[in-house]
Amino acid sequence: MKIDNTQLYDYLIQNNIVDESVIAPLFVHAQKDNTQLCNLLKEEDILSELECTKAIATSLGYPFVDLTKEEVSEDILNIIPQQVAKKSEVIVFDKDGDTLKVAMKNPDDMQMIDFLKKKTNLDIMPYVTTDDSIKTVLKQYTKSLKAEFGEIIDKKNNDESVDENPDEDLVKIAKDLPIVRIVDTLIKHAILEGASDIHIEPQEKKVMVRYRVDGILRQAMTLPKSALAGIVARIKVLADLKLDEHRLPQDGRFKIENDEYKISFRVSILPVFDGEKIVMRLLDETSAGLSLEKMGLQGEALEAIQREIRKPNGMVLVTGPTGSGKTTTLYTIVDILNSPEVNISTVEDPVEYRMDSINQTQVHAKIGMTFAAGLRSLLRQDPDIIMVGEIRDKETLEIAIHAAMTGHLVLSTLHTNSAAGAIPRMVDMGVEPFLIASTTNIVVAQRLVRRLCVECRKSYKLNQKEVETLGKNYEIDAILETLYKVGGLKNGTKWTDIELFKPVGCSKCNSSGYKGRSGIYEVFEITEDIEKLITQNATSDEMERKAREDGMITMVEDGFLKVVQGLTSIEEVMRVTKE
Repeated sequence: MKIDNTQLYDYLIQNNIVDESVIAPLFVHAQKDNTQLCNLLKEEDILSELECTKAIATSLGYPFVDLTKEEVSEDILNIIPQQVAKKSEVIVFDKDGDTLKVAMKNPDDMQMIDFLKKKTNLDIMPYVTTDDSIKTVLKQYTKSLKAEFGEIIDKKNNDESVDENPDEDLVKIAKDLPIVRIVDTLIKHAILEGASDIHIEPQEKKVMVRYRVDGILRQAMTLPKSALAGIVARIKVLADLKLDEHRLPQDGRFKIENDEYKISFRVSILPVFDGEKIVMRLLDETSAGLSLEKMGLQGEALEAIQREIRKPNGMVLVTGPTGSGKTTTLYTIVDILNSPEVNISTVEDPVEYRMDSINQTQVHAKIGMTFAAGLRSLLRQDPDIIMVGEIRDKETLEIAIHAAMTGHLVLSTLHTNSAAGAIPRMVDMGVEPFLIASTTNIVVAQRLVRRLCVECRKSYKLNQKEVETLGKNYEIDAILETLYKVGGLKNGTKWTDIELFKPVGCSKCNSSGYKGRSGIYEVFEITEDIEKLITQNATSDEMERKAREDGMITMVEDGFLKVVQGLTSIEEVMRVTKE
């Protein structure tokens, strides 16, 4: 839907939506370059897409509707089939008597309006809406999948015959229509909810399906035990695994690709007492490349990482427990460094994401292809940058340090609780402190916290009793001092004065109160002073104390900084930082 720039300009000024001094130069620019004024206003962050579209609609005399927070009933939604709604970008959102209210991007599309009128035998009232509104409601078609396949699941739940014929053709079972539809449903729901893992867990009389969303496992649905053989066979067929192998673990992959998404699935099948347990890791290959800023790095910590990864040699280490986002951080750094001028090679177990122009090698311990063996071979491949999925032993560490000393930038991960703790960990593995001091550039420790849902979070302030309880777990005075320096708090502000937020729960976040995740970080840069402490066999506490004197923000402090910024809750920071 287009509008004359002059008409939009006059409307915005007359209604005091944008100040004339702000919009005038943009209007001149738009007229000169023959571009849309609305696009310039969005580029300069003067108006959002919602505000711009609403202004255009109102100035042209069309009603506007924002559907990003609306739940359309299934009966109304299905008046137009999903395929038609998606292709034409038209959404039915309400019915008033003989009038159908339809949200469109282009209300001047008389051909579509006539089509809808003939199809429904109703009068059509067109509304203007945004891309985000259409995308939000299109997802609601998928939300009805569970109800759509409920009859299949209920039918199997009511089937008391759970005895399985071992001689039955497994290929036939895998292609059985109800089984195919159930597996498709489980996968589509997982994608819709943004799950990172699907767990299919056989129990004595049932099969439990759980999704890991934002790092937390939650039950999705329960299926009858009689469905297990078919589900396992179907997933084995998708992942190209042996159908008749039930005693040994199997690993495989498959991919689902359509207009909306491109998801790679990593499948692990493990025999357990009641059958075969399946865990599928979902890897979104269409998601826009992450940046360090989007991951939650900010301020001096961000600058330190950007400074150290640009060095031609040395080691960059990321530490934290399993599931703390270490590999994602490494991939993000590799993506930043990836250019035609450098040769980047990796040794991983497993290869999580496929990256263009990166030479990725999969570890196969059974045939002797270990991290150490792969890394040793990589050094003969003329690499500039090497990523090692994990340093697990002395041999791998020694080769990595040797590579860092001979002109390579080495990126890897370690399992330690803090950034400074990586140093004694490497010493314990049998490497001389002076080698660690001369090759390590920076160590990043991290955890992942869930982000508060901005649609339903609720503000509150701590009372004195809660502050005292907090003080039993953390050095709250030191944290407050840090917040004065980098958090924008005025000196003298007390904990009871700070506006914080807590989760509530709504339809947008599946009643969890959280949506998405962000990292909290501790960035330990190896300065000359730290190098001296390393060679003197100083403890991790001594090195951390010196780093804090030099301005390092601890992981807990970074967590509370994000609490004050309204990104997460105190409970989340406590959950991931307690030892």
